[in-house]
Amino acid sequence: MWPISYRELIPYYEKAEATLPVQFAPLAPKEELFFYGAKKAGWSLIPTLDVVSPGYRPHPNAILPPNPHLMDPNYSMDQLYEMEGCTMKGNCINGCTAGPTVDRIAKRGTLVSYIPLALKTGNVAIRPNSFTIKILTEHDPKEGLRATGVQFRDTWTGEIGELSAKAVVMAAGCIESPRLWINSGLPHNAWVGRGLTIHYFDWVSGIFDEKDLTNILGIPFVDPFVGATSGGRVDIPGLGSTQVSGLSPGLHSFLTYGFSDAGYNALNPPEPGAPWNIRGRVVGPELKELMMNYRRTMSMLILADDETLYHNRVTVDPLLKDEHGPIPVVYYKPSAKTLQRRDQLAKYSAEILQKAGAKTIIRSDSPAGWLLHIESTMRMGHVVDTNCEAMQVKRLFIADNSVHYNGIGGPNPTLTTQALATRTSEKLAEAYFSG
Repeated sequence: MWPISYRELIPYYEKAEATLPVQFAPLAPKEELFFYGAKKAGWSLIPTLDVVSPGYRPHPNAILPPNPHLMDPNYSMDQLYEMEGCTMKGNCINGCTAGPTVDRIAKRGTLVSYIPLALKTGNVAIRPNSFTIKILTEHDPKEGLRATGVQFRDTWTGEIGELSAKAVVMAAGCIESPRLWINSGLPHNAWVGRGLTIHYFDWVSGIFDEKDLTNILGIPFVDPFVGATSGGRVDIPGLGSTQVSGLSPGLHSFLTYGFSDAGYNALNPPEPGAPWNIRGRVVGPELKELMMNYRRTMSMLILADDETLYHNRVTVDPLLKDEHGPIPVVYYKPSAKTLQRRDQLAKYSAEILQKAGAKTIIRSDSPAGWLLHIESTMRMGHVVDTNCEAMQVKRLFIADNSVHYNGIGGPNPTLTTQALATRTSEKLAEAYFSG
C-alpha cells in the first residue's frame, strides 16, 4: 500500500495530462483487431480511466493527434512532412522522423513540454553536457544535515564545478540516483538502491490469414508498423497488463523472433498443450516463412506486476570507476510470483490472439536482462518521506521513478512519476520558498 493515496494524486495526474497533453491515441488496424479479440475472449470494456476491475480499454498517450490532412490525396508528401501531428509511422520509440519541428510532431516528451514551459519563466537555466558527481551538504544547528548544492563535471572539458542552492532535486533515475547518493557519502540507509522493481515483460504475437483479416478489418493486413506504439490494453489488477504493440520493423522483428531466454524453438519446442506454437528464437527457413507474414502479424507486450524484494538492488562497484566515480552495479532476479504473473498474462494474450483468429502464436519468452520500467530503488517511506524529501538529508528531494513504493501494478510509470513530481514541487515550494 502506497504511503499516499491514489485519490490524492488524481489532481496531479490531471495537471500532467493537461500539460503534455495526454489524449486517446489514434487507432490503427492493430488496435481494432486487438479489441475484437479481447471482446471475443470475454473481457469487458472498461469505460473509465480509473481501473478497478479487469477489462480492456483504449488508452491515452502523450502523443499529438494525426493531422486531419494526413490521408488527403490533395496534399503532397513534402506538404505532409511539414504538418503538425502524429504521422502514424510507428516510430514512437525511435522518435518521429518527419515534421516541421520536434515540438510539433508526435510524442510529448519532457523536452517539448515541461522544459520549454520552464524556460519561459526566465527563472531556469539549462546546463547541457554536465554530470552531477556529488550532492554537497552541511550541518545546520536547526535542520541537521542538509543539501546545499551539487558538484558537477563538464563532460566536454572535464572541468569540475559547483552550484549552491536552497534545495536540491535529484532526478537521475533508478540506477544513477542511488549511485549518486552512495558516491556523495550521504548517510547510510539500508534501503538506498534496494527494492528494485521492473515490469517483467514478454512478447506474444499472432499471425493471421488474409481472408480472416479482410472479414474483420476490411483489409488483408494488420501492418504492425502503422500507428502509435499502442492504443489498447487489457488491465488485470493484481497481475499487470497486456497491450497491443507495434514498433518500427527492426525492433518489432527482433522482439518477435530473436529476443528470448528459451533458446531456439527448433531445439526446445513448446510443451504439449501450450497455447503457443512457437516459443523462443527462430532461425533458418522457419524465420523466412514467418517474416513473409510480417504484415499479418499482431503483437502484444506483457507488463507483469513485480514484487518489491530487498535483494533486487543497485549498488556501486568497490573497484571499477568511470570519469564520474564508482560505477553502478545492478542485481535483479524475478520472484516465483512475478514469473507466475507473467506466465498467466502470456496465456491471456495467446487466448486473445486465438479468439481474434490467429493461426500461429509465437511467445518470445523474453529475458529479464532488459529492465523495463525500473522503479522503487529510493522508496517512499524508506528513503524519502511522503513529500519525497530525503529522511536523512533535509532540502534534498527525489523526483523520479526511484521513489515509487512498488511497481504500481503494471501500468507504464511515466505519468505517475510526472504527477508525483508535480506534487513534490508544490511541497518543496511550500517548505522552503513560501516567502
